[in-house]
Amino acid sequence: MVVTKIGRPGAIGGILPAAPAPAADKVAQGIIVNSGRGSTSSRVLMGACLGLVGPLLRTVPINRTTIPVGAAAVDLLARLRPEPQGIEREQIQLDGFKMEIVRPAGGSRALRHGAMLYLHGGGFAVCGLRTHRAIVAGLARRTGLPVLNVEYRQLPGSIDASIDDCVLAYRWLLRHGADPARIVFAGDSAGGFLTFATALRAREIGLPLPAGLIGLSPLLDLDYRAKQDYVNVSRDAYIPLAGLEAVVHLGAEHAGPLDPALSPVNADLAGLPPVLLIAAEDELLRYDCELMAHRLTAAGVPNTLELWRGQVHAFMSILPSMPESRSALGRVSKFVRTALAPAERARTA
Repeated sequence: MVVTKIGRPGAIGGILPAAPAPAADKVAQGIIVNSGRGSTSSRVLMGACLGLVGPLLRTVPINRTTIPVGAAAVDLLARLRPEPQGIEREQIQLDGFKMEIVRPAGGSRALRHGAMLYLHGGGFAVCGLRTHRAIVAGLARRTGLPVLNVEYRQLPGSIDASIDDCVLAYRWLLRHGADPARIVFAGDSAGGFLTFATALRAREIGLPLPAGLIGLSPLLDLDYRAKQDYVNVSRDAYIPLAGLEAVVHLGAEHAGPLDPALSPVNADLAGLPPVLLIAAEDELLRYDCELMAHRLTAAGVPNTLELWRGQVHAFMSILPSMPESRSALGRVSKFVRTALAPAERARTA
């Protein structure tokens, strides 16, 4: 692919396509993981998204007035969820935001043996430690690793500020003894965006890359206009294209036109660690996953795109206990073990 250098300070990749991507660049076949009939809980979740969440998100505008109300409502719902069992939590306060380390109960407190950095979704506007504690706990129990759950700054700030906080969280891990060869980044939806943006920004400022990157229904291309004719615009159970447009307006277009350099799909991807992408077959952000998978392959980066039939956007973070979610998180854990295996072999050699 022809590329040209750009010079905007803070761009997460530093390289952009010289011309719009051809149509073939937007298609990458993923692996259909579950071709059978979905579980009862997944069908109930689908019905709730089609009948309630989707119509609500298409009706209520996303702006500086509605975001605090939505964030409070989501947090209230999260408080109704039982606290996950079999874990230990440690609260951490950094400048302007907070984090928590979630460990398997009785697990090692040392970070040198491995860790995950988890970045929650929520459209850069809602959700936080409490809403995503269940999926983080599930990852900690499955992998046996401590997982750093980050409550980065959100809208109505800027997406760039969110990236800054996530990079600072990664620095915290490194300062406290974590070996980058034993760290995996993961995130869902907007957190999937931050997973890649954090790795790219870290490389730009001279920090080592982690051992692997995981995007769960990740947002990877902020250019909502490019998705207007995508077939899943009408198929997605609850994410409206207009909602994505509103988020981008608030978080990335507040000072002028969208800078393509902010989207991870437009970065110089060569040299990134192995990548796992998981998305619902009919969700809007399958577009982003297909485009990223194709570009990762072109850049020589090992990657896998898994598509889940009959599921909704970010299903594994909404209901981590659902059978499909448990299966997906099991596959995530297998990817983590594989990503950390070279460092483990080097340690025992």
